[in-house]
Amino acid sequence: MKNRWNDKEARKCGKNLLKMRVYTSRLLGAEEDLVLHGGGNTSVKIREKNIFGEAEDILYVKGSGWDLATIEEPGFAPLKLDEVCKLAQLDHLSDLDMVKYQRMALTNPAAPNPSVEAILHGIIPYTFVDHTHADAVVVVTNTAKGAARIKEIYGDNMLVVPYVMPGFILAKTIYEMTRDIEWEGLDGMILLNHGVFTFDNDPKASYQKMIKIVSKAEKYLKSAGAKVPKGPKVTKTDPLLLAGIRNEVSNMWGQPVLSRLDNSPASVGFSNLPNARTISNRGPLTPDHIIRTKRTPVFFNKDFRKNLQEYKKAYEKYFQTYNSGEQQLDPAPRWGIIPVMGTVSFGPSPKHVQIIEDITRHTKKAIVQAEILGGWKTLGQKDLFEMEYWSLEQAKLKKAGQSKPMQGKIALVTGAASGIGKACVESLVANGAVVAALDISNKIEKIFEQSEVLPLQCDVTVEKQLEKCLEQTIAHFGGLDMLITNAGIFPPSATIENMEEATWNKSMAINVTSHQRLIQLCVPYMSLGFDPAIVIMGSKNVPAPGPGASAYSVAKAALTQLARVAALELGEKGIRVNVLHPNAVYDTSIWTDEVLTARAKHYGLSVQEYKTNNVLKTEVTSKDVADLAVSMLGPVFSKVTGAQVPIDGGNERVI
Repeated sequence: MKNRWNDKEARKCGKNLLKMRVYTSRLLGAEEDLVLHGGGNTSVKIREKNIFGEAEDILYVKGSGWDLATIEEPGFAPLKLDEVCKLAQLDHLSDLDMVKYQRMALTNPAAPNPSVEAILHGIIPYTFVDHTHADAVVVVTNTAKGAARIKEIYGDNMLVVPYVMPGFILAKTIYEMTRDIEWEGLDGMILLNHGVFTFDNDPKASYQKMIKIVSKAEKYLKSAGAKVPKGPKVTKTDPLLLAGIRNEVSNMWGQPVLSRLDNSPASVGFSNLPNARTISNRGPLTPDHIIRTKRTPVFFNKDFRKNLQEYKKAYEKYFQTYNSGEQQLDPAPRWGIIPVMGTVSFGPSPKHVQIIEDITRHTKKAIVQAEILGGWKTLGQKDLFEMEYWSLEQAKLKKAGQSKPMQGKIALVTGAASGIGKACVESLVANGAVVAALDISNKIEKIFEQSEVLPLQCDVTVEKQLEKCLEQTIAHFGGLDMLITNAGIFPPSATIENMEEATWNKSMAINVTSHQRLIQLCVPYMSLGFDPAIVIMGSKNVPAPGPGASAYSVAKAALTQLARVAALELGEKGIRVNVLHPNAVYDTSIWTDEVLTARAKHYGLSVQEYKTNNVLKTEVTSKDVADLAVSMLGPVFSKVTGAQVPIDGGNERVI
């Protein structure tokens, strides 16, 4: 375990203990093998004056919802230390009462809810307290002889605590265990199946104790030969299988969700283990992971639908066995194992999927290491159920807030690097969707950097490139629900008499044929999608063509006819197909200031008059077109297919 302490950086904190607490917390949070996605917590005890000038001891403890990797000073909840410590002396305290009394002890009512471990932090008699869920230590404890191995590694100067529920019960247990011991003789504290605590009055010493303890466990694993096997690098997947799995899992979840394939060599190696199904079925790395990953993954073999039904029945049985009045959560898995292909993670957003993928990556490694040590053994089902349905953990899930209208849905947009296509991507993301953004320009990968967008360079006239982009989309997001086929060109003006063959052929290839091939390739995946819909970008030139634009107008007319036929053919699959006919959208790359000025001058108009030269005297922007396109993909147009909608501010020739 790397020691990240930097004396120069530490000195910047001066004598400000809270700043120092932020610094050392971030050191811990920077290591995934110590802290993962909100796990772990830290605290500092500071003597300071209240509003009356009276000195009192304040416990600043990590607030719920904050991540140690990015925590700031407002992320620490300040509590009156004496009140917190008194709670440990009570014989009983319910979860809700614990939260209530901890909030009553706050000196700042606007602070976040204190960590559920606040009472434990309070009773540890040191200024700085660090708590992590260090992988290496938990791996050792998650074996048949875990407690004995811990003693072998650390000796008698480590307080080893059998697993109990976090919160008041854990604090009370340790309060009773430490009544008759000298804290000065302890190197730290290990909670079996849970994690590590270190403490000291010096922040550097407490941090270094953590690094030392975890490093010992890592060396122990290494000496035992606990290495994760790697499989071959998978270059080709089965996108239809992945789309089918995502469809079934979404139905079990009760909403569209995303899925992502992890086909890294380590993941493939794990999926190929002969006992992968058995060992992964024993429980998560730490109990707090269960609200993210559920107790077990689903194991896929020949019939994924049957596998998911069996998983559902097993989850319902698990719930019925241990529930005492709780309401059952959805029975959908959060991750799965696909032999040869790797593992797959499920979630309603890229952030959720990433969290699950990160946790399962650590879990797979831990399982293999523990098996080499003699066998992966986690908590029993009853203990795990109590954690999964713990009221305080469920409260974390409810804080997620209301989802956006297209949450969990997957779109593909072509011509996405600029103009209408770029605006469509932005509008889809704003509505909660994830998007595969295709464009021939290599700039596409730099335009979109958010996790909701998968930027892919693609020449839409090359079928193999389209196929590859679809495979990448399905592997990364899980399926396909929506398509905005927008890529196109406006050829140079030329009469029919003077039309060059190359100009005509290029317009047909890009403006018609590429759309037909893309739709053809997308249909199998969209058939497994949710409220699948296609929007095709037509043009005002379809109902109102002009001279000199036959290559463009004919191609767009053919594209519109293709859309009409597609609406007829795909209706039985539930796929809607509609057309937008934009006109005079001037905030695109082809309409430079020079071109706009020249065109306005040609008609004897100012640039603004030229932009608003329509019935409504209004400007039509790329965003206007994009917002309408996204609306056509949504529930407002759920009963509409085969429609052609102009968006042009009102064009007299079209009307």
